[in-house]
Amino acid sequence: MKADPFVQLRLLELQGLDSALDRLRHRRRTLPETAEMGRLDGLVDALRDAVVRAETEVSDLGREQAKFEREIEQVRVRRERDQQRMSSGAVTVAKQLQDLEHEVATLSRRQSDLEDSELEVMERAESAQGELDRLLAQRADHLAARTEAERARDAAFVEIDAELERTVVERAELAAGMPADLLALYERLRASEGGVGAGEISRGRCGGCHLDLMNNEKTEIRAAASDEVLRHEECGRIMVRTAESGL
Repeated sequence: MKADPFVQLRLLELQGLDSALDRLRHRRRTLPETAEMGRLDGLVDALRDAVVRAETEVSDLGREQAKFEREIEQVRVRRERDQQRMSSGAVTVAKQLQDLEHEVATLSRRQSDLEDSELEVMERAESAQGELDRLLAQRADHLAARTEAERARDAAFVEIDAELERTVVERAELAAGMPADLLALYERLRASEGGVGAGEISRGRCGGCHLDLMNNEKTEIRAAASDEVLRHEECGRIMVRTAESGL
């Protein structure tokens, strides 16, 4: 294949743009902010079950405390009613007074026991609420950090996408002026050789695979016409001669 030496140099410019596009796309896929968002999502997910358990415990203890409060109120009302009957003088039979005194004493003990149990539940509820508050605060911190990471990622996307758009336009303009056969060969090689279809011969080395050229290869290159499109026997990529080729 033949191509003007100037056109072959432009092929290196095209390769430079394609390599820049590959780097930009790789950067977009591997932004540290994206990885940080994933890490924080994992932390939030890990807290989900613990938060549900803590919320359930707080709710259960709240209902248990409310139950004790109702029972205490019922006992208190009944005890006060019996005390009023005793104090009113309406009960004059000794046996009935004795029974009322016994019931008041029993209700007082019952109220005391219920209040002790309620206090225990209140202490447990306070501890459970503290744990829930800690978990919710931790989750809120993770979510706030994720929002910040997402903001930074989106800002990076804007910057990268703008650079991608500029480079794509520049690349299209350059490719439009390339011979169709040379461009097709370059595109095929680039697709099969990890994104590099052409490289500069620099100081006796192939710019595509970075292997040193053998002496016989250098001799053949020196003997080749200036418009000959050279291919490296090892990697198959297009080799472009420049002033830095060292031949």
